[in-house]
This record gives sequence, structure tokens and C-alpha cells, in this order.
Amino acid sequence: MSSPVRIAIVNDYEIVVAGIAAVLEPFSDRVSVVELDSGMPVVGDVDVVLYDSFGQVQGGDVDVARLMAGGSGRLVIFSWNTEPELVEASLAAGASGYIPKGIPAKELVDLIEAVHRGEKVLPSTVPTPENDDFGRWPGREHGLSPREAEVLALICQGLSNQEITERAFLGLNTVKTYIRSLYRKIGVDSRTRALLWGIDHGFRPDHVRRPGPHA
Repeated sequence: MSSPVRIAIVNDYEIVVAGIAAVLEPFSDRVSVVELDSGMPVVGDVDVVLYDSFGQVQGGDVDVARLMAGGSGRLVIFSWNTEPELVEASLAAGASGYIPKGIPAKELVDLIEAVHRGEKVLPSTVPTPENDDFGRWPGREHGLSPREAEVLALICQGLSNQEITERAFLGLNTVKTYIRSLYRKIGVDSRTRALLWGIDHGFRPDHVRRPGPHA
């Protein structure tokens, strides 16, 4: 029997990486989560680095060399944003694959193993994801959807609406729609109050590194 694929999960938010690790836990015979990284480059020698794009730079702005820190593994982007130009820019930056969120956990494991074998995994080769309900994210318990939560996370990073459109690859009107809906859900009526609410509810990056559950 072959050894499990050793993976690191990377995102600045502890709740995000912990949520993905929990989803993958039932498949520990196939994938072993050895690092959960928050705001830090991967340190261990892993086979696959799963980069969750929630609230993070994307596309050609992803610093693959810094994330991999000289390791020999393959970087895979895990994202709700699957626009072709974003996928192409990520691959040009050095990513080995691009997996859309919303797929079943078993399929995610299948794709991680495929990347480890050297196959190129792209959104166009993956069946349409069933839904957005994957893992955990800040604000989920308050009714925020993944995309609403990401927009709030970017607001808490000090980005303007225009900057959010560029970071999240969303249209300006779409961003405004998400802002209105998230304001309603968290009970605020201004950007300042949304920012303060976000800071109080974990919408600042953690920047804390800790070992994974199988280290």
C-alpha cells in the first residue's frame, strides 16, 4: 500500500485551514495533513501544498517561491474563483493545479492524488461543484456565505471596493451586492461599523503557524 500524500494547507485564517483539515480527516489513509500554515511559508517537505485563496492574493500575484520555501512539492490553488484568466495566471506563476471549491471531499482527495502523480488538474476537467458549503470560514455562524465573508475579510484588510474587485475577481456591482447583503446579516449600516464588527469576529489574518494533526 502506498504512503498517504503529505499535504500542507495554507491560508492566513486559522478557521479556514482547520476546516479543510477536518473535511480531509476521514481520508487520512490517502492524504496526511502535516502542516497547517497561517501567514507563513511551508517549512516541511510535503508532496502537495493546498493554497486556499480566501482573502488572499490570487493569480499572478501568488508568490509561489515564498510559499514553497525551497520545497519539492507541488502547489495547488483551491478557490471559488475559477475565471480562465485567473487560472492561467496562477499556472504561469508556478502552480501545478487549480481546484474549484464546492466539490465533495472524496473528489478533492482524488484530485490531490492526481496532482501528486504529476497530472494537471484544472477547473475545466472537474465536474461543476455542487455548492459553496465547504469547510469553515469566518462569519459562517452568523449566516455569511463564503463570498460575503471573503468580501468582509478584504474590507478588514483596508481594501476599497475597486481593490476588492481586483483581488476577488468580482464585478464592482457584484461586490456592492455582497456588501449590502453582509451588512444586513451582521446588522451594520456603514463600512466603519462593518470593519469593527469584522475585527471583533476573527476577520483579521491569524499569522500563527502550528503543526498539523499528523505531524
